[in-house]
Amino acid sequence: MKAKELMDIRRQIDILDQRIMELLNKRMEICLKTRRFKKHIVDLKREEEVLENIRRSSYHLLRPDFSERLYSLIIEESRAIQQMDYKLIGFQGEHGAYSEAAILSYRPELVPVPCREFKDIFDDIEAGILDYGIVPIENSIEGAVTYVNDLLIERNLVIIKEIIIPVHHCLLALPGTDFKSLKAVYSHPQALAQCRNFIMKHKLEPKPFYDTAGAAKMLSEEKPEASCVIANRLSARLYHLSVIRENIEDYPSNSTRFIVLSKDPLDEEGDKCSIIFSLQHKVGALFSILKIFYEASVNLTRIESRPTKESPGNYVFFIDFEGSNRDEKIVHMLETIKENTTTFKFLGCYKSAKRGG
Repeated sequence: MKAKELMDIRRQIDILDQRIMELLNKRMEICLKTRRFKKHIVDLKREEEVLENIRRSSYHLLRPDFSERLYSLIIEESRAIQQMDYKLIGFQGEHGAYSEAAILSYRPELVPVPCREFKDIFDDIEAGILDYGIVPIENSIEGAVTYVNDLLIERNLVIIKEIIIPVHHCLLALPGTDFKSLKAVYSHPQALAQCRNFIMKHKLEPKPFYDTAGAAKMLSEEKPEASCVIANRLSARLYHLSVIRENIEDYPSNSTRFIVLSKDPLDEEGDKCSIIFSLQHKVGALFSILKIFYEASVNLTRIESRPTKESPGNYVFFIDFEGSNRDEKIVHMLETIKENTTTFKFLGCYKSAKRGG
């Protein structure tokens, strides 16, 4: 019994150590955000305020002198990180999300910063807290991410890159879990939908969660009985979970297209453009726009529509097409389209995933 009790206590320590490291990482991310609004990295008055708070918060086994030494090291590391002038990119969800995997495939030197909602990404880019943001725009199985499209209509950010990554879902569980004992599976609604056949075959109860990686984190911390999650291998590594099954998605070709957002366009030529526009509610209005693309011999890669919230029955159209806005033919075509639409927004010209990697 003593060996078992010791093991249980050590497991509690391991969980606490994991949470401490997560919180330290989050603290460093927030320190990088504060750098955007400070004239100087070193702020002795603020540092003394932090240390005084720590001394006052020390009690029981934590001596004030120990806490002060510990936080002096944390402050020193914060200074060093702020001097590195990292670029921050926001993504929706927790660390380990598919969006973070897309960031690592794009520019691994960027610092991924978790955001609770897609709206938070747009807010923080506009406020200058984040340099970039990455959002999923469509999935090959489940289609468009409509809320992201709505935000693209409402906000004034530009697309600077497109990334397409294959999505291979894993079934993750706590180490030592027997697959036959599992009853409930947690994940983002889209991930659950993409693994519908596997879930039905094994009679698992789907439990929607705000994020795949968030579900993995919850399982690691809360340990709900007879439960597992659908996420990726990165989440398994970060949250110390076991991979029970791999590639459980219904379609092996499952992929998600992400776009990288910024306040300003990149100073490089792209090969793909995105626009948003609305039209008068009359016969042939959309055809007249599509005809402009046809006459310019420009290939469309995506066309979507969203109802306008201000005027029911009217729609906003999203079109992606091949070409560069530095090409005179494309510039002339865009001017013609703008003249024949009631609203028009150029979302950006960027390197497509097909050509840009």
